[in-house]
Amino acid sequence: MKILLATYWLIPHVGGVWKYMLQIQQRLEAMGHQVDLLGNSPDYSKFHVINRGMELPKAALRPLMSAKLAEANAPLLHRDPYIHFYEEDRYFMELSAVYFGLGQYDVIHTQDIFAARAIHRVKPAHVPLVAQVHGSVSGELHNHFRLNPHLGIGEQSAAWKYFDSIEYHGATSGQLTITSTQWQKNELVHDFGVPEGRIEVFQYGLDSVPFWQSVQHGTEVQRPPGKKVIIVPARLAFVKGIDVLISALGMLKHMRNDWVCWIVGDGEKREELVRQAAGLSLQEEVAFLGERRDIPALLLQSDIFVHSCIQDNQPFAVMEAQLAGLPACVSNAGGLPEMVEHGVTGLISPVRDSLTLAQHLNLLLANDEFRHALGRNAAQWAQEHWSMDLMISRLLGAYSKAAASL
Repeated sequence: MKILLATYWLIPHVGGVWKYMLQIQQRLEAMGHQVDLLGNSPDYSKFHVINRGMELPKAALRPLMSAKLAEANAPLLHRDPYIHFYEEDRYFMELSAVYFGLGQYDVIHTQDIFAARAIHRVKPAHVPLVAQVHGSVSGELHNHFRLNPHLGIGEQSAAWKYFDSIEYHGATSGQLTITSTQWQKNELVHDFGVPEGRIEVFQYGLDSVPFWQSVQHGTEVQRPPGKKVIIVPARLAFVKGIDVLISALGMLKHMRNDWVCWIVGDGEKREELVRQAAGLSLQEEVAFLGERRDIPALLLQSDIFVHSCIQDNQPFAVMEAQLAGLPACVSNAGGLPEMVEHGVTGLISPVRDSLTLAQHLNLLLANDEFRHALGRNAAQWAQEHWSMDLMISRLLGAYSKAAASL
């Protein structure tokens, strides 16, 4: 088969969607299929099929777009800058996809609601579309609007309703919709009205071979003598809840001093988080390591993994931590309770509950036997649940089912 994996988001990127696409490409091509990767460029200047060297700059399309979407022709589009930006960029994606040629593919597998909506509108009728939903775009943006009331975007605004609408239309654009957690399916059905029968749920797989190969390369970062390591690989964005963790670490410092915390990643909240840590006198305990390529090796030097996010679906960071045999302290956001069993493979705290998180960290630091037992259970869970072979088998089945429904 010739398969197109398409996303509205940036490729290449450090996020989970790009990692997911690469894993699928590598495994399917090893099986003899041909897989192309379409997405936005890292600077948002063009859409490209990155593995083919094909690209279409948005600047080449902008005169046409400006004329067609002038305020006189599309007045509603110009009433809100959020709607204007996302709709215009979706049109850029549609025109780029047509330019690259969609009729050559046996199946198209989109990775987000914007790509699904765009590809659905321009693909040939004979090409099946599988729409995968990895998280809630509307949920993340609604949180952003709530936290920034100065933007003036409330629940009755056009922008608020637009993202609810695009969530529905994106999730219903394909012959079949896939998500990796029951939580995500329930949200699509109950919050956005997506028909339950069109959604299939199966977990991501994790290719363990690159993980263990990376471990062999090692890392120059060394754990401090006499200290246990709390590790947090995450994008430094609000939705990841790093501020919740830092607040918990401020409390933990008053309980014990036998730990350090490695925050691995970068993002728009970095300076704010560094200031927060300094305000709690955590300069000696908390290290911001930035983006790194040696995370597997860092995990094996660590004792506890934390993911205190506000919203997430099935993060690869949790999967990798379990593969490394680490107990996980996670929030109960999204699909995380489907990944971590409280008291068995980790500990779960309510979203934005810094006190409970601090207590969980103190419990694991104080009780080596309990911490090690949870870590062993986590490693066993990873072996049993994150099978790449099973995920690819299910994915090929979804492609066949979508094709048969045309």
